[in-house]
Amino acid sequence: MYAIVEIAGQQFKVAKDQKVFVHRLNTEEGKKVAFDNVLLISDGDNVTIGAPAIDGAQVGATVVKHLKGDKVIVFKKKRRKGYRKKNGHRQSLTEIVIENITASGAKKAAPAKKATPKAAAPVKEAAPKKEVKKAPAKKGDDLKKIEGIGPKIAETLTAAGIATFADLAKADTKNIAEIISGVRGNHVPDTWPQQAQLAADGKWDELKKLQDELDGGKA
Repeated sequence: MYAIVEIAGQQFKVAKDQKVFVHRLNTEEGKKVAFDNVLLISDGDNVTIGAPAIDGAQVGATVVKHLKGDKVIVFKKKRRKGYRKKNGHRQSLTEIVIENITASGAKKAAPAKKATPKAAAPVKEAAPKKEVKKAPAKKGDDLKKIEGIGPKIAETLTAAGIATFADLAKADTKNIAEIISGVRGNHVPDTWPQQAQLAADGKWDELKKLQDELDGGKA
């Protein structure tokens, strides 16, 4: 016959006449002591389980002596810090002898029922996320195809909102002159709207003819 009992915060499997070392008890040597927090008692094929403790069950014992356990070395170290600390510890213990195990008034635990597995709840499919279509960015034209417009001027016009041939065709020449005043140099924007309109309409032959005439000195 054996029992599982809690003594001074620890659980022990004990039997009659067994010696047990437990945490220090506040009981004088030679005195008897009883522990009623019995969790389980086994007597052959009969096993009684508490919920959590068994009502009426008790383990009786006699205090033999108080003593200290073996020394335990506690060493602390911190790398690259030069910190080292060494301590010794001996736990205060009490030696007891189990005198008897009483199961009077104990209630036998009912056999555990097998849990019926619950049907898994149907998994709801997440609604598909709606794709947000982004408006396509406005694509500019190559303004450098206009006679008299270089990379710097094209960049300046695009920054001012004139990014396509159509934008340039509608722009006023005075407004264009103000926009490019900082990078204009000797360029004259008078024919830029006309060239831009031909480019916007896809009339590349006429545009080339006009640009050849401009290179030839046409005002």
